[in-house]
Amino acid sequence: MSKKYFGTDGIRGTVGEEPITPDFFLRLGWATGRVFAEEGQGFVLVGKDTRISGYMFESALEAGLSAAGVNTRLLGPMPTPGIAYLTRTLRAKAGIVISASHNPYYDNGIKFFSNEGVKLADELEYKIEYYLDQPMNTVASDKLGKARRLPDAPGRYIEFCKASIPASIDFNGLRIVVDCANGSTYHIAPHVFSEVGAEVIKIATDPNGLNINEKCGATMPERLQEAVIEFHADLGIALDGDGDRLIMVDHKGEIVDGDELVFIIAKARQSAKTLTGPVVGTLMSNLGMEHALKKLNIDLLRANVGDRYVLGLMQKHHSILGGEGSGHIICLDRTTTGDGIVAALQVLAEVHKTGKSLYELKSEMSKYPQVLLNVRVSKKVDLASNEAIQKSVKLVEKALGDNGRVLLRASGTEPLIRVMVEGADEVKVNKYAQSLADDVKNAITA
Repeated sequence: MSKKYFGTDGIRGTVGEEPITPDFFLRLGWATGRVFAEEGQGFVLVGKDTRISGYMFESALEAGLSAAGVNTRLLGPMPTPGIAYLTRTLRAKAGIVISASHNPYYDNGIKFFSNEGVKLADELEYKIEYYLDQPMNTVASDKLGKARRLPDAPGRYIEFCKASIPASIDFNGLRIVVDCANGSTYHIAPHVFSEVGAEVIKIATDPNGLNINEKCGATMPERLQEAVIEFHADLGIALDGDGDRLIMVDHKGEIVDGDELVFIIAKARQSAKTLTGPVVGTLMSNLGMEHALKKLNIDLLRANVGDRYVLGLMQKHHSILGGEGSGHIICLDRTTTGDGIVAALQVLAEVHKTGKSLYELKSEMSKYPQVLLNVRVSKKVDLASNEAIQKSVKLVEKALGDNGRVLLRASGTEPLIRVMVEGADEVKVNKYAQSLADDVKNAITA
């Protein structure tokens, strides 16, 4: 049964357009409260990123939760993984994140964490959707939920992040640039890295409600690349608006993406004899990572795109490490969800241990050229049953042989067909990708 409101990563959209409206968030708070009130006494944590609409939605959620008789602890701006951590350690009934992650300020959304610090089970999401379609009522006045601020939330999370690497490690002498995307890590990440000894040059740490992810952060690291060169830094760290993505930059100003970072952490864990299970990537993970891991006798499993699916496959196969090229990196031996700061610390620890630069560490894996093109569609397309599209895919796959891959998939959040072609020869990859995108477009039009 498909869900009416929840997607693969909560609920997200444009502010002011259904369902991202104050009245919906009021009802959502009430529906969520009803579900968790059924499970006994307790409180729900509510945090947000720095976009201006977060204040409005925080108030609406608080009112809805109170109407359902549920107590609320308001965290203010906090990274998504920080809210997951606090939900678990404070024994909250659930954690709610008001964020649209890497999207621009005019979008917003909501994510949920269970009391174990992981995404809600489908069963609970169905229950919330059931109550969303029921008439809203308010408990008796003496049963209303109470709300209060939790002022020490950032400090708690800072200490947790620092504890994800050995206390004996001191990054004294390491100069790094930290890009916080004017998002929810602005008051946390610089403290974490400076308190473990690094010299920190911070950028995009002045949120004004409108500049989150604007020409900065993990999705637009060009400013970070320039800053690393300008300040002669050893490396750069870029987080996204809600702090669950990580992209790094080496001392040459070259981007080190999620696939390369997962490889570095995997090799470090193997060296320390703490790597258990396979590494989990996605259908989009670079073939170069798969081949580099294979040389280390490490298996790579591929999940559907989305950290929810990565985590699910990790749990199924008892894996401690997984991630996506976009920078969602999950270290289950350290935390329960994707965490940009924690992942960055694992990479810095390997730089410290080996004495190698980030450039040297990433060079141990050779990425294959990968081209991703988007084909806009006006209606849902069944790619598997379209004979013309499948014929084009088979022709390209035959031409690439064992040194390449083709992947077509529908976007889970936009009306797009994503066409990915990967192979050893960049010229051929570009040519095949464009040809395949044209064939998809023509097939859909026909």
